Amino acid sequence: MLLRPLSLADTDAIDLVAERMRATLIEVEGEEAGGTMYSMDWLRERVRWHLDGRAAEVVVAADEAGVIVGHTIYRVESDADSVTAGLHAAPFGLISTTYVVPEARRLGVAQRLLAHAEAWFLECRVPFACTWTSETNMPLIGLYGRNGYVESERGPNQLTQTMMVRLTKALSA
Repeated sequence: MLLRPLSLADTDAIDLVAERMRATLIEVEGEEAGGTMYSMDWLRERVRWHLDGRAAEVVVAADEAGVIVGHTIYRVESDADSVTAGLHAAPFGLISTTYVVPEARRLGVAQRLLAHAEAWFLECRVPFACTWTSETNMPLIGLYGRNGYVESERGPNQLTQTMMVRLTKALSA
């Protein structure tokens, strides 16, 4: 399994990641909500946004034949509520999406992508990492739980009215 970060020049892979972001939404939120939540153009731009000089990466996992079987997107964030309140906001690592094609699941791909993101966060010296997901996304919740993440927050998804959970883990060198 080869992990590699994308660049803005990697347009085919950007398109594929956007398609799989939609697949994730459909899988977690259902066809009606997940399939109409965001346009494909918006999803492509969101991938590009992470590649445009920010403290972020889009990483793909390719099998031995070079076929992309998974991806993850992560970035360094600050707590917007703290900034709005005029307080110093400690940066943290946010894993915004992870996807593995069904035929490559349970082969350690998502585990490798998560470990890669955590290593990058440690290089960025952020104190903790987190992700948000639907409370129904039991495979992802299980993966993160096995890796030391705990539920730290819960709230409704404004677009779908489903409950979202924030999973958080303290990082150490």
